Amino acid sequence: QVQLVESGGGLVQAGGSLRLSCAASGRSFRTNAMGWFRQAPGKEREFVAAIRWVGGSTYYADSVKDRFIISRDNEKNTLYLQMNSLKPEDTAVYYCAHKSAFFGGSYYNAKGEDEYDYWGQGTQVTVSS
Repeated sequence: QVQLVESGGGLVQAGGSLRLSCAASGRSFRTNAMGWFRQAPGKEREFVAAIRWVGGSTYYADSVKDRFIISRDNEKNTLYLQMNSLKPEDTAVYYCAHKSAFFGGSYYNAKGEDEYDYWGQGTQVTVSS
């Protein structure tokens, strides 16, 4: 079992920045990748960004590319999302997702929710205009 705890959400004005964190904990787990998804009111959950734990390859949704930066601290088992130039349309609950090593097939589709076996509870991000 892997527990994921997100933090860093809040209310910010358009053009501002926020940094989300997601701390992973559990017994003897190995991470293949982690990602961020978000769900706005009345909409389906969508992919935001992801990162491979070994090698650090990153993946971004077009809507956040050049504004958001995903990173990780392997020693702390912590995932980050630096969100800059925030827009009202970025308002959503942001979820952290974890893909364990050996979970799923050999091909990794960063945008696929079924690639991830553990999810956090979510943190609210609200961007005012």
